[in-house]
Amino acid sequence: MTDNDSGDFQERIRQNFARQAALQTIRAELTRVERAMVEIELPFDLKLTQQHGILHAGVISAALDSACGFAAYSVIDAEASILTIEFKVNLLSPGRGDRFLFRGEITKPGSNIIVADGRGYAIGDGPAKLIASMTSTMMIIRGREGISG
Repeated sequence: MTDNDSGDFQERIRQNFARQAALQTIRAELTRVERAMVEIELPFDLKLTQQHGILHAGVISAALDSACGFAAYSVIDAEASILTIEFKVNLLSPGRGDRFLFRGEITKPGSNIIVADGRGYAIGDGPAKLIASMTSTMMIIRGREGISG
């Protein structure tokens, strides 16, 4: 991991988050940013469900991918960027809750490839319930036209 100034990576993640139209569409909020870990939350919205009223797997995957990707931003240099090149999602329980929490954590930082793990939780009455897990692989991008940190 690089020794980025704490405020530098946090502000860069916040700016990148603000530019993500997809996350705005699902009303996602960036709620926690630390080195090697990011949390994103979103409220339940019927428009984000599938036919059974459960949070859609695509929404879960997008939120987990974003949490893992932003966690990766916290361990790279300021001139670099991140692109997801692979992920696997396990849907463990129906996405039913008032809110949802998606946490991405770096498992293996690297100079070209970063691996992260994500966990998604439904929050409602009672304890948070694990609804999904993700393993994600990201590539560090430098000097590519149209892609910047």
